[in-house]
Amino acid sequence: MLALLASGSSRSSSNNKLAESENSAQNSNMSWGIELWDQNENLAIHTNRGIDALDKFANFLRDRVAIETEYAGKLRRLVKNYQPKKKEEEDNEFTSVQAFRNLLKEVGDLAGQREVVSESLQLQIIAGVTLLSKTLREDRKKCLSDGATLQQNLTTQLSSLDRAKRNYEKAYRDSEKAVDSYKRADMDLNLSRAEVERYKNVMTAKIQQSDDAKNEYANQLQKTNNLQQQHFSILLPAVLSRLQELDEKRTRGFREFIVGAADVESSVAPIIARCMEGIVKAGESINEKEDTFKVIERYQSGFTPPRDIPFEDLSKCDPDSVQDSHYSNSTSNHLTIRGTMSANKLKKRVGIFNIFGSNKNSLTADGQKEDFSDLPPNQRRKKLQAKIAELTQNIAQETKARDGLMKMKIVYEANSSLGNPMTVEGQLNESEHKLEKLKVDLKKYQGFLEKASQVPTATSSPQATRNQLQNGHRTSRHSNGSADDHHDDGDDQPDDAGSLSRSDSEDNVAQIQNGHNNNNNGSSASPESGLGTSHTSLPGSGQGSANENAIGEDTYYETEVETLNPVGKCRALYPFEASSEGSIPMSEGEELQVIEIDQGDGWTRVRRENNSNGWDEGFVPTSYIECTLYA
Repeated sequence: MLALLASGSSRSSSNNKLAESENSAQNSNMSWGIELWDQNENLAIHTNRGIDALDKFANFLRDRVAIETEYAGKLRRLVKNYQPKKKEEEDNEFTSVQAFRNLLKEVGDLAGQREVVSESLQLQIIAGVTLLSKTLREDRKKCLSDGATLQQNLTTQLSSLDRAKRNYEKAYRDSEKAVDSYKRADMDLNLSRAEVERYKNVMTAKIQQSDDAKNEYANQLQKTNNLQQQHFSILLPAVLSRLQELDEKRTRGFREFIVGAADVESSVAPIIARCMEGIVKAGESINEKEDTFKVIERYQSGFTPPRDIPFEDLSKCDPDSVQDSHYSNSTSNHLTIRGTMSANKLKKRVGIFNIFGSNKNSLTADGQKEDFSDLPPNQRRKKLQAKIAELTQNIAQETKARDGLMKMKIVYEANSSLGNPMTVEGQLNESEHKLEKLKVDLKKYQGFLEKASQVPTATSSPQATRNQLQNGHRTSRHSNGSADDHHDDGDDQPDDAGSLSRSDSEDNVAQIQNGHNNNNNGSSASPESGLGTSHTSLPGSGQGSANENAIGEDTYYETEVETLNPVGKCRALYPFEASSEGSIPMSEGEELQVIEIDQGDGWTRVRRENNSNGWDEGFVPTSYIECTLYA
């Protein structure tokens, strides 16, 4: 059964192939000149419509090229508009941001491929269609002109034949009349012989004219038949065959151009597929755990959560100290928030710092301190490690450059024709100077890192301290003597006491700068140190006489004691070693007086009682202390 089915299917397929071959042979034998010898006008209309269709296809391609170009341009504009801004470069470490950047890159490549499609269609397909349409119209015009000439020749010959036929018919009728007239004259006995002879001569002439017309008609008929046979069998089929070839050329070109347009699209398909793969790969590269870890790395301060707030039994406390136990919510605006997302929005400290001028060399490009001491411990160590890595890389590059210059100098010294060794000497000295400076900076930052690594971890974070402070109350005294509790937000300004303290502090500092204290040693104060001088460095540090120093110290202490009243008190959360001029050391748990609150730079001015020197005054990091301001 299967064999019968197989044999039947094989016979069916062979029959189909035979029918297709017969159809192709039949189609190949079909010719417009033979089959459509009388459809000249219809063929002219058909070929004209075919060329119009080709022009329509060319216009379609032009519109598509315009769309492709516009699409590519809009894609590139889209990619440009969504490129990360410079201020967003810090987020490039996150996998989601990196994936989005890769996505934009792939979309840009897609736009490039659309431009390739547009250019290829314009240069290859549209140009070819335009050229083919122009050639076809010229060839068609020539074919129709040749066909019209052949038709005109045939029409002229047919007119000659018709004219010869009419002449023959007239001459034949005239000869018949002449014969009849002669016969009647010959039978008429009344006519003379001369008149009969005259009728006979007329008859003979008319018969001769009829014979001549007959011969002319026969000649024209022969010529017309020959021309007509040649016209319809040779000349006109040749013209129609040319029209057939022209139309087939147009149809074949139509096919090739459509396939070519598809090939242009297919040629960029692999690249577009790779772009899609790149987009998928970018999406798959996003790792939420890794981004979470990087967020922790970026913002982790290294502080520990705050301890429990102790209970204050007011019945066992001194009534005079009750007002000192209230937490001031206004200080939360001045506590440092370094290491948080809004850290970059902080401004430099103004007021008393600007009296001494600013030391720009102690600040980085983004306004941070050179040793990053204004940052929390973890962030400070990471910044220092990144800076050390950068300096190490720069040293390696500069070392390679110096070695190259030294080799060049050796080559020039060995062969002076290659160059003058002295031209390299200046560059070599400059490279040595840069390398030495980089090594000094590296050693400096290594020292910063070693010092930062020795600082113990704090027991409470500045943010936690702010939270604790916000749980308290600030008492504001009004003119009527009553006290109201206010819960101020972080944008409130310091109260009157704080403003008075600031004014007094600035007046005192101005007095010091005007000559009452000569403790500058020729150097300007840095934002890190706050003041250029401190009580820890006042005695014996001036460049004037001992008497002048004594006068300056007395004036300074007298002014400080009389005018700079404390605005609160603070307790050291963990120890701090004074590393710069203007700061004072403190030990964990030590209580100090606050004489000037933090102005947003991370430093608070405090004072401690010193049995040997009277008072020590200077700046300490706000994140290292817990403040309580007076009402």
